[in-house]
Amino acid sequence: MNSWKEVLAEEESKSYYKKLKKEIDERYKTKTIFPSYENIFKAFYLTKLQDLKVVILGQDPYHGMGQAQGLAFSTPKQIKNPPSMVNILKEINSDLQKESLCKDGDLTSWANQGVLLLNTILTVEESKPKSHHKLGWEIFTDNIIKYINENCQDVIFLLWGSPAIEKSKLIDENKHYILTAPHPSPLSAYRGFFGCKHFSRTNEILKSLNKSTINW
Repeated sequence: MNSWKEVLAEEESKSYYKKLKKEIDERYKTKTIFPSYENIFKAFYLTKLQDLKVVILGQDPYHGMGQAQGLAFSTPKQIKNPPSMVNILKEINSDLQKESLCKDGDLTSWANQGVLLLNTILTVEESKPKSHHKLGWEIFTDNIIKYINENCQDVIFLLWGSPAIEKSKLIDENKHYILTAPHPSPLSAYRGFFGCKHFSRTNEILKSLNKSTINW
């Protein structure tokens, strides 16, 4: 199997990506953009392709100073947990009857266990959510999902919120598992994110596949 390095190199050779990179590089020079430039692809550095078990899809990075670190939903330890993260931790607590390993909001340990924390848009301008919508990141992440779909087996996709659920059309359910729920943000968590039990259900699937479970 290829490594992420080869998969990313393939994307970088495409014309849409060259255009995207030129635009993004320019914006990093002239505006405050998150995450830091070296962390744009952090999710791929931490979760090796051959270890991939779970994909959690986010939307775009946090747009407040110091929050985004290149992993969907995750923030550095010293940053106060954003509302979506607070709700994720609540659901883990209720689902697993114990506190999350990541109660400080830093999900690096999930990434190290084979959970790809992927935003559909990988960069954002400070205080402007979805400001990098339609620059080309959506093509990039669709291609990553298609690659996983075609080249991996038995990956569990956790799709939270309608933009993430949209991506289920790129995933073959005969080869992979899809769990969907409303987004964990305060606007929608009460419509079914709370009580979705995605964390225990993921571990049940992993056990059935004789794979090690995730310490959430």
